[in-house]
Amino acid sequence: MAGLTPETPWPTDIILHQESRQLEIKFDDNTQYLFPIEYLRVYSPSAEVIGHGPGQEVLQTGKRMVNIHEIDPVGHYAIKIRFSDGHDTGIYSWDYLKRLGIYYEENWADYLNRLEAAGASRDQEVH
Repeated sequence: MAGLTPETPWPTDIILHQESRQLEIKFDDNTQYLFPIEYLRVYSPSAEVIGHGPGQEVLQTGKRMVNIHEIDPVGHYAIKIRFSDGHDTGIYSWDYLKRLGIYYEENWADYLNRLEAAGASRDQEVH
């Protein structure tokens, strides 16, 4: 997590849209983002997803239908999201969420490219 500064935008509203599986966040700098929940899940800031250093990232597959069960505040700097697949270890700081919004297009394209390169799918495999 990058450091929060007085210049870090703070959320003024966080709205969960369960049916469309999106999380809407409005910031005090008049920006707002509508995050697909799948995007938030595959870009979780948890060690389980990003690892403990460069090159240790774990490609998340089968997350297309994931949803959010609960959102909990973490101090005055972040939220913790509990996903329907049981994942609940990522702490989403305000600055991290802002960067996810700013770089959504690039991040999403990168994720889809990594899935394709791995021969993996956004859909959960049925065994």
